[in-house]
Amino acid sequence: MDMGLNGKRALVCASSKGLGLGCARALAAEGVHLVMNARGADALNDAAEAIRSEFGVEVTTVACDITTEDGQSAVLKAAGDVDILVTNAGGPPPGVWSDWDRDDFIAALDANMLTPIALMKAVLPGMMDRGWGRVVNITSQSVKAPIPALGLSNAARTGLTGYVAGTARQVAQHGVTINNLLPGIHATDRAIQLDSGMAKAQGITMQEAHDQRCATIPARRYGTADEFGAACAFLCSAQAGFIVGHNLLLDGGAVSSTM
Repeated sequence: MDMGLNGKRALVCASSKGLGLGCARALAAEGVHLVMNARGADALNDAAEAIRSEFGVEVTTVACDITTEDGQSAVLKAAGDVDILVTNAGGPPPGVWSDWDRDDFIAALDANMLTPIALMKAVLPGMMDRGWGRVVNITSQSVKAPIPALGLSNAARTGLTGYVAGTARQVAQHGVTINNLLPGIHATDRAIQLDSGMAKAQGITMQEAHDQRCATIPARRYGTADEFGAACAFLCSAQAGFIVGHNLLLDGGAVSSTM
């Protein structure tokens, strides 16, 4: 299927590895030129060079913290008039409700709610003027089924989901869609972090923690960055123009729900 993306330009945040990189690679495979962002310059430049070599697209890199005003300014300046925005930022640390204070919640909101909102506010007017645009926010399965140990993420990402629900319906008439991708457990550094936390809390090995979490997934495995990226590319495609304000779970069936 021709996704109608050849020659488009995308800003993909936190894309040096993991799910962000999966999205960047899938878009590049469709001929999309990229602006890639991450905090670590070395990993970012390595990922960008691999994409240039494999797919032959233009890739601009901006190494900065996207959750800061300076970082957002630098990335948006480099991005210019993008057709596609993929927002992404690392999740807050796990814990229990009694661990977190106001500063913890503010940090979570800045990273996982207010940063995507700021980026959307910056790029949506141009997309609307041009009559075409795609925004995909990488959130979490926790907005459908809260995860007790991820209370900070539950709160911040659910707030973003509420914002998108209203905003998506205001911009759709201009040919701009906003949707959210909700990952379950994928084989990324985040999974290693959470496996490690479980192993430490239960006094078990990392492999045992991995196996325990796989057992909670009907697919009995972790997802891959490549299949996640493919879903992102479809939501950005010309064929997805009638999908507005949706929350697509990629969780191997872990969230038990009829809708």
